[in-house]
Order: sequence, then C-alpha cells, then structure tokens
Amino acid sequence: MISSRSLAELPGIDEVKRISQSIATLDAIMMDDWEYRYFSFDANWGEGEMLASMRNGSGDSYSILFNSFGAIIKGYGHESEMAAYTVDSGQVWPGVIDEVPPEFEAILTDPAFVSEETSFCIWRKYSDSKWQTARIEFPDGDDPDGSEDLLFLLDGKPGTYQQWATEYYETPVPLEAVKEVYEHKPLTQQLVSRLNSERRFDDLESELNEIRYP
Repeated sequence: MISSRSLAELPGIDEVKRISQSIATLDAIMMDDWEYRYFSFDANWGEGEMLASMRNGSGDSYSILFNSFGAIIKGYGHESEMAAYTVDSGQVWPGVIDEVPPEFEAILTDPAFVSEETSFCIWRKYSDSKWQTARIEFPDGDDPDGSEDLLFLLDGKPGTYQQWATEYYETPVPLEAVKEVYEHKPLTQQLVSRLNSERRFDDLESELNEIRYP
C-alpha cells in the first residue's frame, strides 16, 4: 500500500502524471456532473504547471502540482489524527511542511491551496532518486495522516480503479476499457460507450483538452 510512510510503490513523477490524467478522464466519462467526480486534472493550471486533484465531498482531498522541477503531493485526510491536531491547534502537524523544497513552495503559498488542510506532504524532484517527506514523528495508528486511504489509486493498476469505480458509481465497469484509458489509447465513442452508454464523446472535448488526454 502507498502511504507517506511507505512510498516504494508510488510510481515515478511522469507515471503519476499519466495515472492522474487517466483517472480524471475516466471520471469525466463515468460522471457528467463535475460536482460528483472525485478526480480532475488541469494541464493548464499555470505557466509550466499542471494540477491533479481529488475531492471526495466529505472533507478528504489531495492536490498534485507538477512543474519543471518535479511534483509535490499535498493531502488532507480529515478523519486522521494529524488532521484532528490541525483542527484543535490551527497548525499543520509539526514537520509535515517544514522541509518542502523552494521549488514547490507554490502549493503552500498559493491561496488556491488551503495550507491548513494538510495532513501529509510528499515530493520528488527529477533529480531525486525517490519520493521524499519531511522528518516527522508520527502519532500511533495504522494511517495517522490519512495518506494510505487517499493515495491507493496512484498505484497505476487499472483493476484498482475498476474496483473502486464499480463500488462508487454502483454499476459494472469493464476492466479492459479501463486498461485502454490507462494506456492512453485514443478515445472513441465506442470506448466511451463501453464505460458509460449515456455519455457522448463530443461532450467531452473541452474536458479532454483541459486534461490534455492524448
């Protein structure tokens, strides 16, 4: 499982970007109402920046900012012990954001990102050999910052999304179609219809441009 304390299974920067584009595309196909989607991707977030986001509507979220230096993941598991500390004290758990490289400070200073809503923070520069976190003294518990609960879909396995989407959307989701989107195969009406028979390919054009799905 992926978590801030176990990052070995988190793929590299560019693969995380591809996965994020894939799951945002799948959610755009599965759900026409943006308000009820979990995942989004804005390839035009800022000059030289892209942003992947997850919101579950219950208070949990993460943002992944990609720039020319690499990527940073900032997340908030609202029921985690480290989030509860923030609610009580008004401050992020000690250490979580203290060592963020200056190349990624935008995710802490931009008003678009609520800095207080941070229970974990993970980053990796292209020059790094692995993902990084600050030196943190974690409280007891299996998932004290909520990262394991929120980052599991970044494992890059189509079956992980297929299982999650089948439960969330309460409808069968064909694994082979999910695999094609994970592989960034060209979208066609046929592929879209296999995932959602009521969704029209033409209606997805602007969203696919935003995601920059190839």
